[in-house]
Amino acid sequence: MKPNIHPTYYPDAKVICACGNTWTTGSTKKEIRTEVCSKCHPFYTGQQQRMLDMEGQVDRFYKRLQARQDFVEKERSREAERVSTERTIDSLGLGTRPTDALTKAGLTTVGQVLERLSQGEAALLEVEGFGRKSLIDLKKKLRQMGYELPAAAEDIAI
Repeated sequence: MKPNIHPTYYPDAKVICACGNTWTTGSTKKEIRTEVCSKCHPFYTGQQQRMLDMEGQVDRFYKRLQARQDFVEKERSREAERVSTERTIDSLGLGTRPTDALTKAGLTTVGQVLERLSQGEAALLEVEGFGRKSLIDLKKKLRQMGYELPAAAEDIAI
């Protein structure tokens, strides 16, 4: 070991905490000052949970989490309601003539119209007062609202 290159070692160095606690240890400094020790640190004193609760971080986190879950649930229900087969034909906004023609034929809900469309376009064109223009408008509205049209409705019947 080379002489005069190592710092002086003090086996009885005094450590002083901001809380007033003192003890001795070995160090290269004669006196050490700290802000936190095992007597006042929240982890050792059991005050850690109280500190979190005082700050309200946990409560705020759970509130944000609950708000997010409420939002997601609301969006799911809104989406399910949006593509509900129980929706009335009136709510599609097709116009008076096509709506009256479908109602007169006994088709009052979107589910009934989709069922008729699954038989093909010709099945809806058979409805009295419901023509090609009304059919195009109906299919366009259903697609805009997120409904899945049956494969038979995609075939163009002339």
